Amino acid sequence: MSDYEPVRSRSRRTPRVSGDDRERAILDAAQQLLGERPLQDVSIDDLMKSVGISRPAFYFYFSSKAAVVLALLDRMAEASFAATNERFEDAGGDPYEQWRSAIQASVQTWGEHRAVVAAVAQSRAANPEIRELWTAIMERWVRRITKAIEFERERGVAPAGVPARELAIALSLMNERAMQAGSMGEEPSLPEGRLVDILTQVWVNAIYLTPRPRRPQG
Repeated sequence: MSDYEPVRSRSRRTPRVSGDDRERAILDAAQQLLGERPLQDVSIDDLMKSVGISRPAFYFYFSSKAAVVLALLDRMAEASFAATNERFEDAGGDPYEQWRSAIQASVQTWGEHRAVVAAVAQSRAANPEIRELWTAIMERWVRRITKAIEFERERGVAPAGVPARELAIALSLMNERAMQAGSMGEEPSLPEGRLVDILTQVWVNAIYLTPRPRRPQG
């Protein structure tokens, strides 16, 4: 499977104009509306009225309501990857704190876009494009985490165990479900204030087979 790539250009009938304020306004309005009501209760007319544009103007930017959700998901993913880039690139530090920092950044971004998460959850099963994008995003996370686990094993901090990719998949799916349950108010779910610490402890125990791995000397 190819790595994740942004799909905003696919959401429009014409090539995307960089920095287009109107497109951003549509996405901002959609995210705000989705924070107030379920996806099925948000119409294209609602989006048009929120931004103050005509129907032809809306369709210049997005071919459908699903295309708006795609662009919102794309925007959320890019924000999440950007927020965790520094954490993954700062290799060689304290293992526990590095993983905690990355998980915290991911949880924070997820929380800031919980309305998008809910909309994706409502439409993913029925919409192949949204399902495909979500799969690509998860695949990118898995590859990134696999690489980090392999690095920890190579530098002698994490012991060999199950294949790194399989471990990365299990941990990624756990985070996805735990964050989704919390952001959508499901029960049972983990306490929001404890989520980062709990996930971090599970990750560290799974990767290093110890609750607090030591930073390598030298």
